[in-house]
Amino acid sequence: MGNDILVVAEHLGGTLSDTTFELLGMAKKLASQTGGSTVAALIGGDDTMLSQLGAADLVVRVGGGEIADFNPEVHGAALEAVVAAKQPRIVLIGYTSMGMDLASHLAVKADLAAASFAIGIEAGDSVVVTSQLYGGKMNVTTDLGSGPCVVSVLAGSAPADDGRAHGPPASEDLAVPPTAGKIRFRRLIEPEAGDVDITAQDMLVAIGRGIGNKDDVEVAEALAEALGAAVAGSRPLIDAGWLPKTRQVGKSGLKVSPKLYLALGISGAPEHIEGMKSSSTIIAVNTDKHAPIFNFAHYGMVADLFDVCEELTEIVEEKKG
Repeated sequence: MGNDILVVAEHLGGTLSDTTFELLGMAKKLASQTGGSTVAALIGGDDTMLSQLGAADLVVRVGGGEIADFNPEVHGAALEAVVAAKQPRIVLIGYTSMGMDLASHLAVKADLAAASFAIGIEAGDSVVVTSQLYGGKMNVTTDLGSGPCVVSVLAGSAPADDGRAHGPPASEDLAVPPTAGKIRFRRLIEPEAGDVDITAQDMLVAIGRGIGNKDDVEVAEALAEALGAAVAGSRPLIDAGWLPKTRQVGKSGLKVSPKLYLALGISGAPEHIEGMKSSSTIIAVNTDKHAPIFNFAHYGMVADLFDVCEELTEIVEEKKG
């Protein structure tokens, strides 16, 4: 076992995710604690992606365009090969749909200790991980021992800018391991465009389970119309069929960065925060004063969302009139 920190670079459609840069920034701090280096594993990436990973001391490339599309068996075997070659102390993987596959695969195949939902890591004599559970309402500390280990990190746990550094880093190539799995990538199915592109809106009125029932969505729609905004929602509302899939914000939905994000009745689960954390101004309204959304909001109000919606709608319409 070495003292290096290995980051798995995640990409989709030829673009590195923000999570990759968050992990690189975190890895650099951890490497200063362990006395090791920051290493990135780029599986199925291209030269453009390589040039964006300058924050890493070394990038290990496995394959290229032939495995660019995510396949859990192929990418899992490739990550195993990188870990076997580099023997890092900590492997950092984003807690994403791809990362969940890779983290569990690696932990089992390489017999490594593992922790998920991480928001903080310290590496002294032991690797101590702080994880966020129950939608952010509880933090749990886990001692993973001296290492090696796998840590799956929630998006937004570190500033992405800390891991951004352009310029070609040192790199080396590993061959794609032969795999005889049954999974084959066929095509990426993206959602059809909806009536409104929420990623292009300057203002969003976002609603969560606190809205209560489907008929009450009209209250948020009235406020959005008065503001000249669009209505978006968290996953439970989309799963219930109250809003179309194209209005979903979050890890399994769309990433948005409006000038104003008004979060009504949204608790602030990590999966939702991932999709809206880059909004310029976040205003949260929730009756639960302990709701995690308040940790990310620029302004917050512990109040009934219906009272706030009705009053805001009246104020905006009066000013317009």
